[in-house]
Amino acid sequence: MGSVDRPEPLRLGSIAPNFDAETTNGPINFHEFIGDNWVILFSHPEDYTPVCTTELGAFAKLEPEFNKRGVKLIGLSANTIESHGGWIKDIDEISGSKLAFPIIGDKERQVALLYDMIDHQDATNVDEKGIAFTIRSVFIIDPKKTIRTILSYPASTGRNTAEVLRIVDSLQTGDKHKVTTPINWVPGDDVIVHPSIKNEQAKEMFPNFRIVKPYLRFTPLPKEETSAAV
Repeated sequence: MGSVDRPEPLRLGSIAPNFDAETTNGPINFHEFIGDNWVILFSHPEDYTPVCTTELGAFAKLEPEFNKRGVKLIGLSANTIESHGGWIKDIDEISGSKLAFPIIGDKERQVALLYDMIDHQDATNVDEKGIAFTIRSVFIIDPKKTIRTILSYPASTGRNTAEVLRIVDSLQTGDKHKVTTPINWVPGDDVIVHPSIKNEQAKEMFPNFRIVKPYLRFTPLPKEETSAAV
């Protein structure tokens, strides 16, 4: 794996740091892997552990939905490629999945340090040498290689794959239609007209928009635009 330098703290809007890594699907350059796609880079603490097994199986089963949206998945943990390869068999057996996305072997924590995935909270989340494993991080990255969402979960708490997918739907819908999405939004629900759009322009863009408050304006999207793949 190529050497990496730790940048400034990653924030929403940061360019995802590039790196070279070995994965279960062969070596990659991360920016080349992204290409013109959306990418979800997510870490798990350790192979052959209970919560991680359920998570990777769920991501694998939902991968076709991510693919429909032009999203590539890539996992990571501080384990070897050989460990990942054996564990994938367990994941598929237990979850009924067929895991196809690559998993990065980051035994030296080079990518984990680059993306600040190291567990600083749980003293039990360490390897045999007492070195901290990774937390459950999620980075949603757009085709411009910009980090659009960062989620961090403790080792003890499994993620919700449907929520990760919902965030992708919200981001892609917002980018396409200049809208924002309200609490608990899912594709098909009304969206919010962006505050930067004046009412006159909103009437042209969204003929059926309604004003609840001057700062809160809802609109349905055209029916053909409410499908998940936007």
